[in-house]
Order: sequence, then structure tokens, then C-alpha cells
Amino acid sequence: VQLQVSGGGLVQPGGSLRLSCTVSGSIFSFYNMGWYRQAPGKQRESVATVSRDGIGNYEESVLGRVTISRDNTKNMVSLEMNSLKPEDAGAYYCHASNVFTRMEYWGQGTLVTVSS
Repeated sequence: VQLQVSGGGLVQPGGSLRLSCTVSGSIFSFYNMGWYRQAPGKQRESVATVSRDGIGNYEESVLGRVTISRDNTKNMVSLEMNSLKPEDAGAYYCHASNVFTRMEYWGQGTLVTVSS
């Protein structure tokens, strides 16, 4: 199973970014998906998750600013981030969890920098 991440980059405070993660090598609909963030010197933490049937959950600090979505026809999960703050910065990782086998997979990190 491979997770290919795209997006990220440098954005000014208040700006927007979209991250995407495409899954290959398995049946996408078998997976709960999520995005995690790791800031320098800190542990990796969940930002948002979406279940197989499209139900999203969000870390409290991003509520109302971030939307996670999945497209099972494209094997893709996306994270739309708006009104970005400096504290949103970090390496963002895509995560897949197979609901049947409990196997978990990570994509490569993509760096989000929020700075003026």
C-alpha cells in the first residue's frame, strides 16, 4: 500500500492550502483516513480523520477552518485548510487504517509553513 502526498508549502497567516493523498495498492474504501501534523520538537498529532463512510472528526483547534474529504472513486483524501495560523505549521502526514486487518500506513510528510 502506498500513500502519495501532494500539496503543502509556504503560506501567509490567514491563507489557505490544500493537501491531497492518493492511495494505491489496496481497496481505498477499506480504510479510515486521516491527516496528522508534527511540529518541530513535538509529537505527531491528529488534525482530522474521515471514516470509510465519510464522517469527519477534527482536532479542536482546527474546527471551522479545516475540512477533510475523501473521494472513493479517485482513492484520494484531501485536507482543505483555511485561515491558517502559525501554529498550524509542521510536517503533515497522511494516514490509512484498514478497518479489517488493522494495518496502518503512512505517507511521506509534506511541510506546511505559515509565515509572513
